[in-house]
Amino acid sequence: MPRIVGAASARRPDHGVWTAASLALAYLALFAIYAAWAFASFQKGASPWPFIAAVPLVYLAVPLVFVSIWFLFSWAFRAARPHDVALGIGDAIGLFWDEVVTIAGNSPRMILYRWLVRDPAPAPSCAPVLLLHGVLCNAGVWHPFLRWLDARGVEPVYTLSYGPPLASIDLFAEQMAATIEAVRAETGAGKVVVVAHSMGGLVARAYLRRFDPSTLARLVTIATPHEGSVLAWLALGRSMSQLRPGNRWLDELGTPRGDNLPPIVSLWSWHDSMVAPQTSSRVDFAENVELSGIGHTSLLRDREVFERVLEEIDKARAALDSGRPGATTSGSPA
Repeated sequence: MPRIVGAASARRPDHGVWTAASLALAYLALFAIYAAWAFASFQKGASPWPFIAAVPLVYLAVPLVFVSIWFLFSWAFRAARPHDVALGIGDAIGLFWDEVVTIAGNSPRMILYRWLVRDPAPAPSCAPVLLLHGVLCNAGVWHPFLRWLDARGVEPVYTLSYGPPLASIDLFAEQMAATIEAVRAETGAGKVVVVAHSMGGLVARAYLRRFDPSTLARLVTIATPHEGSVLAWLALGRSMSQLRPGNRWLDELGTPRGDNLPPIVSLWSWHDSMVAPQTSSRVDFAENVELSGIGHTSLLRDREVFERVLEEIDKARAALDSGRPGATTSGSPA
């Protein structure tokens, strides 16, 4: 087993409180307004029961509005899809509803992330796993996947909450580098398996450009807008500007190059609700795994995605155990 070196001095960044506090304040404000309206109605003689019964609907209203906007834009700027991935009306409604439910569930997970998502205690490991979240999120979104991995005995699994949320992706890459250094110190591992959702995949690519790529055993990106997404025009901030198609930062990021690059796998959906066009996630430097009928955030609680990511983790660990490279070179099927 690897020897743990310098674990006591290693420190992992955690900026998830930005997202947690923002979400908590937003929902407090929403329910304060609703409570004031309800109280004013009570004063006029209205029954309290309809207002009480409507509380879940008030909570769902926020993700319902945002998901509706995202699906509208992702449909308007959608990539041309093969006929065999077309959805019927029932499947389309299910796709939309799954995304609403997933985002509604992610809000409390992100608010309570420090209690729900805890890094493991320092212990020897040949290939620890690091999970990177997407834009405007924190590590709480990984809670369902962490529970699924834990039930299958996959350990150790670490998370990173980078931030502030609208800062530069290059800053997030620096925080990723500090985290990888800390994880390697705590486990004695030479390499780390990185699984990244959405913008997290670009954080990992920025890391590959600026830091030592040989520290990654494998990179798996899920719904990453490698070529940008038009939905990034709906928000402000440095990281959002770097997600817009054709921007200078993306152009300079370029194609990962070098002899020490890890194998890269890109999982993406033809029906991604936030990456538009959806083929932005399909790149020539990775093994591309196409999915359909799954929204952007719903990919983080999809069984097929979980099983494929676990397969990639197992491949990386098996390759390290045998002393081989992680797999074939990037851009070739593993």
